[in-house]
Order: sequence, then structure tokens, then C-alpha cells
Amino acid sequence: MAVYTQVSAEALSAFLAKFDVGELVSAKGIAEGVENSNYLVDTTKSRFILTLYEKRVDAGDLPWFMALLDHLADRGLPVPPAVPDRDGRIIHELEGRPACLIQFLSGVSVSHPTPAQARAAAEAMGKMHHAVSDFDKPRANSMGPDAWKTLADRIGTGFDDIAAGLSQRALSEVDRIVGQWPNHLPVRAIHADLFPDNVLMLGNRVTGLIDFYFACTDVRAYDLAVMHGAWAFDARGENYDPEIGKALIEGYSASFGLSDAERAALPLLAQGAALRFFLSRAFDWINTPADAMVTRKDPLAYLRRLDFYTEHGSTLFA
Repeated sequence: MAVYTQVSAEALSAFLAKFDVGELVSAKGIAEGVENSNYLVDTTKSRFILTLYEKRVDAGDLPWFMALLDHLADRGLPVPPAVPDRDGRIIHELEGRPACLIQFLSGVSVSHPTPAQARAAAEAMGKMHHAVSDFDKPRANSMGPDAWKTLADRIGTGFDDIAAGLSQRALSEVDRIVGQWPNHLPVRAIHADLFPDNVLMLGNRVTGLIDFYFACTDVRAYDLAVMHGAWAFDARGENYDPEIGKALIEGYSASFGLSDAERAALPLLAQGAALRFFLSRAFDWINTPADAMVTRKDPLAYLRRLDFYTEHGSTLFA
């Protein structure tokens, strides 16, 4: 979550008038995250999240995301579907951006998860994978292996503004990992971005899975690899917590299960997940506007994860 696009009180009040949600009481920009503009909106009836979709989210993909959320909500998953207006529409335009009013879910995102919280979150991912077994609407992964070379080329020599010699290293890792990618593994609709800040919790209980805007159809075990890299390291990617890592694998295995082939591929999948977020963070580091209300995230934190998985992955997931 972030704020790139400013919304005036007058524009927001007019927007809310389309819905049966009461009148605007307050709105506050949310700075966490890097993808879209988000506001916490209180009305005389309830609380909502207003999301304005920025350039990385294709407006044409929004119906797919909303269909996925509706599918999961119908099956009892704690996800936040969009609120329809009085005419039944859920996708709108505000301040020149596609926009949705999203149901608010209670809970907090934990900054330093415990093993019990990590296990609960991984179990929730397993339940999500069960729930989408009959979701037959495909969507390609716009940030998957097919996109990594293009993204690296777009960054180009900009890598070297982050660290000397980084451009050559990035291109080398893209070629190595993409060349070995395990496309033979089972695919399913996945979240592809289930970081701790995209899981809401009360104690050890998951109350919300949010921000599905990188969701796609891809290798199912890759979803767990993304989660592993996001939860089991400190923010700088310098320290790995083996208890968190173990809890994630055990929680997912208990909830959904891992085949021998998926477990064997996890080291490479984890390297690929680390590469994906290194690349996107590097792009954002270089291209985020100076006046955006957003916290840039260090791309080198994911290069450190990549190095860790390359060195230790063969024993880490055994």
C-alpha cells in the first residue's frame, strides 16, 4: 500500500455518494507498500479501504482479481472483496485512476512473526490453494520468469547506481535461474505476494489475506517460496530464522501438502522468488518519484536472500 495519487475530500465525498456506505467522516493515506494508492476511509456507517490502481496494475486485470476474491470469499476465506455501488458496479474511476472501495478487515500485520504465526499464515495459504482448485480463470504471471529479463534490461545500468557491478550480476542470475525453471510442476491460482504485511492477524489467528494484485496462475509451490523469503528473514535479508522457515513448511504441508518434486524444487523456486523481488525493488528504487508518499525498499535485501538460498537451499528444504 502507498499513496501516489492525492484524493481531495470533495472528490472522495462525491465518490462515496455512489454507494450506500454513509457519508465521509475521515480519510488517511496509507504509506506501507509500493504498488497502489490506498486510503483508510471512515464513514458514518463503517470503515473501508479505498484503492486507486497505479500503473503497475493493468485496469484490464481488475475483473480477474475481483472474481478471484469473490471466489475465495464464497468459500469462507478471510479476503476483502470490493463493495458494489448502488448500480452493482465495483470498478470505478477516481482522480484519473481505476478505483475500488474495499471491505475493511480487522487485524494487524505482524512485523516480527512468531513461529506460531508463521505456521498459521502458511496453513491459510494451503487453505487458499484448496479453495481455488475449481477456479478456472487463468491469468499469466506478469512478474514471472518470462518478465525478469525484460525488467532487468529496463533497469540496465541503473543497477550500478545501487551497487558497483550489480548490472552484470543481475543479468547473470536471470539467465541462470530462468534456464532451470521447473515449469513441469503443478500450477494453480496463487497470491504471489504473501508478505507479512499482506496477512492480518489477531494473536495467532489469521483474520485477513489481502492485496491480491500480483495474483496469477503459476507454479503452486512458488507461492510458498515467495512466502518463505518474506517471512523467514529480517528486513535486511541478513539473518535467517530457521524456526520461522520450519514453521512455514510444516504449516503448508499440514494444510495442503508438498509433493517430493515440489520439495526438491523449493531451493530454485526460492532463488527465483528472491530474484523477482530484487528486480522489482531495484526498478522502484530508481523510478519512485521523490514526492511519493511511499517507503522505498532496499533491493539488496533480496540479493542477500538469493545468495543464502543459493548456498544453503539444498539442505534447507530437505
